[in-house]
Amino acid sequence: MGRREYDRKYVGRSPLPIRPVNGGMSTQAETWVGLPRRAKPLVRAGILLGLGLGGFFDGIVLHQILQWHHMVSARVAPTTVADLQLNVLADGLFHAATYVFTVLGVALLWRAWRRPSVPKSSRSLFGSTVLGWGIFNVVEGLVNHHLLGIHHVRPDGPGSVLLWDVAFLLWGVLFVVGGYALVRGDDALSPTTEERDARTVPDENR
Repeated sequence: MGRREYDRKYVGRSPLPIRPVNGGMSTQAETWVGLPRRAKPLVRAGILLGLGLGGFFDGIVLHQILQWHHMVSARVAPTTVADLQLNVLADGLFHAATYVFTVLGVALLWRAWRRPSVPKSSRSLFGSTVLGWGIFNVVEGLVNHHLLGIHHVRPDGPGSVLLWDVAFLLWGVLFVVGGYALVRGDDALSPTTEERDARTVPDENR
């Protein structure tokens, strides 16, 4: 090949483009609900822990210590011994469900931290737990307070029943947004230099 042919073919060409590995998969596909996919096991464990802890707080503090309501007190007022027993039974079943969520969260957390690829981040664990607690409040508020109406946060005031129920929902939304923001802003979830280098290779076909 002569000098002129070589210059026409190669001189002035840009360096080889960089493309993602894994068959051209973009980094966008390596995310899960806007978070790095490798954080998924940790976040799932934290969400389950938050569901359980949020339920325990609701049942222990609101049902038992403050006694603002019981699980089905809007449908069956605990004014007799039999009706109170029914409400206590419903509270116990509710606590059993929150116990299951908590145990599952601990099991998933144990599995997640055994995997080398999962970041050992206390901030992400705390944030995802807050996120799970917020999800509990939102679901509990929408289903039990508004759709089914089996109980309300504080039916005997002060303030209206709706005010307390809406405040409970807003508390949940605040926890969802705040918990997600804590996880999303965690620097420990950012890919390392080695991971960024392994994600891209030169595209020699162009």
